[in-house]
Amino acid sequence: MPGYDFRSPRLYVDSALALGAQVALEAPQAHYLASVLRLKSGSRVLLFNGRDGEWGATLTFLRRSVVVEVAARTREQTPPADLHYLFAPLKAARLDYMVQKAVEMGVSRLQPVLTRHSQVARVKTERMRANAIEAAEQCGVLSLPEIAVPVAFGRLIAERDPARRLVFCDEDAEVTDPAAALAGLPPSPLAVLVGPEGGFAEDERAALLNLPNVVRLSLGPRILRADTAAVAVLTLVQALVGDWRRGGSTAG
Repeated sequence: MPGYDFRSPRLYVDSALALGAQVALEAPQAHYLASVLRLKSGSRVLLFNGRDGEWGATLTFLRRSVVVEVAARTREQTPPADLHYLFAPLKAARLDYMVQKAVEMGVSRLQPVLTRHSQVARVKTERMRANAIEAAEQCGVLSLPEIAVPVAFGRLIAERDPARRLVFCDEDAEVTDPAAALAGLPPSPLAVLVGPEGGFAEDERAALLNLPNVVRLSLGPRILRADTAAVAVLTLVQALVGDWRRGGSTAG
C-alpha cells in the first residue's frame, strides 16, 4: 500500500462520510482516543464506513463528546473480494483469532455452519462483528464482511447457490497437493468451507461431494487446528484463484 498512512488512528463509523461532515464518535471510541492515545483537539484520524472510502478527519474534544470533522478523502472505496468463509463454530478466543485473520485475508462474508461434530453450538455474532471492525481498523481494510447468523449444515446444502464455487477442506481428498486441486480454476465467486476438528460426518462429506461446482481440498500431510486451517486455506485460495493473483489490494 504505497503512501498509506500507518501513523494516524483509524476508526470505523456508521455515518455517511463527505467533505465537511461532522461525526460524533461513540463513547468507547472517544475514550480510546482521549484516555488511551491521549490525543488532543486538532489531532488527525482516519475514518471509513465500508461505503464511502477512507477520509482524513480532525478531532474536536467537547465537554461531553468528541466530534470529528471530515476533510479530504484519502482512498476511494474499492469492492471487496467475492469470497465467503464458512466454518464450524470455534471456542471464543480461537473464533476471535479466526475472524480477525479472515478479515485481513479479504473475506466478504462470515458464515458459521453447525455440523454433526461441531463442538460449539452458540455463536455471539456481535462479538464477531466487533472483532471484524478491530481487524479492519488496524489493517487498512475498507470493507467489513457480512456477519451471518449460524445455519445448520443441511440448510446450507439445500440453499446453496450452485453458481458459487465451493472449496471444502477434507483430509481425505484424493488430490493431496492443494495447489494442484486449485490449478486452472477460472476466477468466480467463491465459498470456502472448513469443518470442525472432528471432521465432517460421512453423510455430510457425501452431501458435499454430490454438489455441483465443488472442489475438495487437502491442506497437506498435517492435521491443522480449525483456526490455523482458516489462514492456510484462505492464503491458498487468494494466491491461486483470488484477488492476490488479479492484483487486488489486501486493504480493499
